Amino acid sequence: METRLNTETKLPPSYKTVYIPVIYKFFIAQSIAFTWMIFSIRISIPWLKDLSSVVGLPLAVFIIAFIAYIPGYLVAFVAVSLLLDRQPPFKEKNPDLHVTILIAARNEAAKIRNTLKYIANQDYNGKIDVIIVDNNSTDGTLEAAQKAANEYGLNCTFLFEPKAGKSYALNTGLKAIKTEYFMTLDADTLLHKKAVNNIVARILSSPSDVCAVAGHVLARNSRDNILTRMQEWDYFLGIASLKRMQGLYQGTLVAQGAFSLYKTDVVREVGGWDDVIGEDIVLTWKFFEKGYRVFFEPLAIAFTEVPNRFKHFTRQRSRWTRGMLEGLKKAGPWKQERFLAIFLLGIDILIPLIDLAFTIFWIPGLVLAFFGKYYIVGPYTLLVLPLNVLVTVIMYSFQKNIFDALGLRVRRNRIGYTFYLLFYQIIHSPISVMGYIQEIFKLERVWK
Repeated sequence: METRLNTETKLPPSYKTVYIPVIYKFFIAQSIAFTWMIFSIRISIPWLKDLSSVVGLPLAVFIIAFIAYIPGYLVAFVAVSLLLDRQPPFKEKNPDLHVTILIAARNEAAKIRNTLKYIANQDYNGKIDVIIVDNNSTDGTLEAAQKAANEYGLNCTFLFEPKAGKSYALNTGLKAIKTEYFMTLDADTLLHKKAVNNIVARILSSPSDVCAVAGHVLARNSRDNILTRMQEWDYFLGIASLKRMQGLYQGTLVAQGAFSLYKTDVVREVGGWDDVIGEDIVLTWKFFEKGYRVFFEPLAIAFTEVPNRFKHFTRQRSRWTRGMLEGLKKAGPWKQERFLAIFLLGIDILIPLIDLAFTIFWIPGLVLAFFGKYYIVGPYTLLVLPLNVLVTVIMYSFQKNIFDALGLRVRRNRIGYTFYLLFYQIIHSPISVMGYIQEIFKLERVWK
């Protein structure tokens, strides 16, 4: 994605429709998703019989449920939710609120200069303070940040946290924040020039119980190789569609540390970040436990550097899955009061089972299909494919409008999309299962 010069955000076109309350949209999406699942069950009875003759009925039901029925239901629910979603307009398009950007950095000397440059170039009417916490770097990160801050005229506070761990660095920075709202930003993440303006505009346009807004994070190094090309579509379509769906139901499950806005007092109220590998996941779910809501702002875009080596990609995604398990243990759906939050968090209980089924059964079944054995992978498993394409079309339309509004251009990446559609789940599910195993056995946690 590339940026054209454009200092004015043109909001995506609004739609004149009859207002439908969020809870009605939820039940409409549920009804259609369940209808699709019932249809899938009805036509898959021959498949169930064939597989039962090989592995027995209980295991056959488990396999088909978690590689076809439940994934199909979830994709249908997301698709209908996206069709029903209408992002409300900003009440104040150009706020001037004084805010802070908090950056926890460890060995980011080569990247933090560019990050600060993009902060300095923000098209924002309010004052921006920056707090940089050096988490015991060994490459001169603090010196590089000080030099860049002086060069760009930023109002920066520099802190040092010797104890390794991102949560410790963030909590050290939290103590120094003096503004009502603050953002977290990764040291390798670049903000679009209207990012601060639009994320602040969203929270000021939201009800008082909205304590955080997740920014719209996309991949910026997608041209490195085929792995980053696939990740571009994962961020652009997959992650963004889930966040938009969750935002519709007022429970974005992760106000990610890479770029999100928070109410300072609420973060302090819930005790800041826990010493866990998924500190941003656990923090968000603690908000839900206290009755707060979390929104998502598509117009607040930041570009982050995604892993371009498979081992780094594996570490990142296994951390994410471990973080999800940590969140379930600390603030699972049974600890929530809002119905929509209970449902959204409940989906995450199903995800490990889906990953397990794809890893243990679907991938071997795919190999068998090449030899003419269609017990697990066959024509019926293709039923989810049209739904995935539908989600792609819907999200691409949404994202195209967002990019047009911000003066961005969607670059062609057909090879990446083809590999994303056909192979991403095959790669991702085993990595996720590895992350679950690491968390169950409490293996060593690594920040990066």
